[in-house]
Amino acid sequence: MSKAPPAPPSLDVLRKEIDTIDGEVHRLLMARGDIIDRLIQVKQTQEVGSAFRPAREADMMRRLVQRHRGILPLDTVESIWRVIISTFTFVQAPFSVHADTSLGEPAMRDSARFHFGFTVPYLAHFSATAAVEAVARSKGDLALVSAVDSRTPWWIALEADGAPKIIARLPFIERADHPAALPVFVVSRVADSAMVTEVEMWSVRVSGWNAQVARALSPLAEIVAVPDTAFDGAALLVPVAGAESLKTIKSALIEAGASVRSSALVGSHARRYTVTPNGAAT
Repeated sequence: MSKAPPAPPSLDVLRKEIDTIDGEVHRLLMARGDIIDRLIQVKQTQEVGSAFRPAREADMMRRLVQRHRGILPLDTVESIWRVIISTFTFVQAPFSVHADTSLGEPAMRDSARFHFGFTVPYLAHFSATAAVEAVARSKGDLALVSAVDSRTPWWIALEADGAPKIIARLPFIERADHPAALPVFVVSRVADSAMVTEVEMWSVRVSGWNAQVARALSPLAEIVAVPDTAFDGAALLVPVAGAESLKTIKSALIEAGASVRSSALVGSHARRYTVTPNGAAT
């Protein structure tokens, strides 16, 4: 006679297993806090600049996606990790998030809360320029501004030496149904060693900007363009990655009939990491 299959564990047994895991998760979080406390003493993070480390965070989030499996939604595990990372960053060196809400407050607030949690202070501003100016006056605060649209060429303020720079593009993990899907740039001061330079961000000022020039550039890069009356043209925020060099962008502008007035590096960020609906990363 074949043996009967073993009886499934009782609900009480399964709940005790969950309680054990919960306790271990909490213990590990406290152990992480102990390490951060030692890290503060070693790094002496009271120096000028943010404790935000975009290169390390981008790498951590990519590894999170690569190892994730099971029924727990990726959105949930990403948001848990974002709160853990941001809160411990805040513990190292307190900072605030200055958000540009000129293009819509709810989406920007969702993005800020998803990526930085509720411990980090959230300060709303009525323009990207105001958010960036607040960061420029701060010790290590962050500004969040839209990465796809703008009413003002706020990035011009990043051209000067010593000015804050674009240090990240959020979300680190992109997908069509992301709960904080608004693409935003993070602007701050961080150490050069903390920067990730997979995508450079350039401020380019041109004259002769029109729809034809915009169409010529659209296959090369996602450009944010704002009328720039000082040059009777436009101020452009241009991402440059891989084979798409700044020289290529400038050549396309000139061939389309525009004139390049100036260009300046205003930051950099990690390459976009996209997850498809079936969970595949690209």
